[in-house]
Amino acid sequence: MRRFLRQIAVILSGLLLAAQAVATEAGWRQITIPGSTSDAAPIPVALYYPTQAPSRSIAMGPFTAHVAIQAPPDATFKGLIVFSHGTGGTELGHSSLAEALAQHGYLVAALRHPGDNWQDHTLLKGGVARYFTERPQHVSRVIDALLREPDWSDRIARDAKGPLIGAVGHSAGGYTVLALAGGQADLSRLVAHCETHRAEDPIFCSIGPTGPRASSPLALSVLPALIDPRVRAVVAFSPVGAAFTAESLAKIRIPTAIYEAEQDHFLVPRFHAEWIASNVPGAKLHRVANASHFAFMDTPGTPIASDDGDLGANPPGFDRQAFLRQLGQELPSFFDAALRKGDARP
Repeated sequence: MRRFLRQIAVILSGLLLAAQAVATEAGWRQITIPGSTSDAAPIPVALYYPTQAPSRSIAMGPFTAHVAIQAPPDATFKGLIVFSHGTGGTELGHSSLAEALAQHGYLVAALRHPGDNWQDHTLLKGGVARYFTERPQHVSRVIDALLREPDWSDRIARDAKGPLIGAVGHSAGGYTVLALAGGQADLSRLVAHCETHRAEDPIFCSIGPTGPRASSPLALSVLPALIDPRVRAVVAFSPVGAAFTAESLAKIRIPTAIYEAEQDHFLVPRFHAEWIASNVPGAKLHRVANASHFAFMDTPGTPIASDDGDLGANPPGFDRQAFLRQLGQELPSFFDAALRKGDARP
């Protein structure tokens, strides 16, 4: 009888924990990180975090978030995940994935890159080297700011090496997080790539660093390492990859997941995602069948034009909502495994 009662107690405890997990929602608030100098632009950041407050659907520009605005955060977070959007993007374009990570216990900091967002396109005009250098620095500044703020940093799980931190990026954001992991850009590779493969990778070579929108001449050089050792795992969706040297990718030692979209016309996978995955030791390559470049973004409520058609359009037969739900399970599982190998504690 006593054994039976113990079994019942274990079952009830499991049910209680499951109910608590289901009850966890995504809280949301926006912060602004001051520029590193008096003339540097501030960085707007959308924070998603676990909370027990009820969420609701809220229109944020063309996207809809399902969050609890200004809700009290849970006492502890599994870790911090920084989210980097693509060229001309927004911190709100991947809200469903940020919400999924928050619901699984993570603090997510989705930044709006100064000079490279839907309102401001000046970063690339300042030079290609500046573009590829400042984007990763933006992410490091966000990490700096959050770790200086006890209300957030004291909740982030840590181990003997420090806080548990990962990063996710899409498109140019994919380049950004891989640079933090150790990838280095050689700008001469971009010239060689587009001289040889412009017809096969036409959108990247027309709007990217070798295209007419890059207003300054391309100085041929290997950019300095932009590694942030606090970042311990990265996920890159349809990343810009042609710029990376094989040597630098081969030195990446943190868990890395690469997603490629089969119908990606912006960044043709064999030149970008597959180049990265073939050179990063142990990198896991996920091939998403019939997906386009924007499959990793939420579907906007209104049409948004891009160089490859409407941002919300999908190849025939592709279910973006179902894919994002699946991805919303895969991302927390990846970071759970990648970040919590040591003696992690809040």
